[in-house]
Amino acid sequence: MSDKQNPYRAIALTSGIVAQLSGATIVGIFIGRWLDQHFSTSPLFLIIGLFSGLAAGVYGTIYLVKNYTGDS
Repeated sequence: MSDKQNPYRAIALTSGIVAQLSGATIVGIFIGRWLDQHFSTSPLFLIIGLFSGLAAGVYGTIYLVKNYTGDS
């Protein structure tokens, strides 16, 4: 079995994608909630944090998959 067909490699890639998407989104939400509490602007920064976290997660996922496939 070649290194590219290793099932553990596929599991690791899937776990990395899930971690990127969910982790960045959760961090964005928490930062947004904290800023809303600090500036009393609920839910403005929560929404901004949510979309920023999603964007960061998608960017990180694209970077991760590009490294996995070997594309430059």
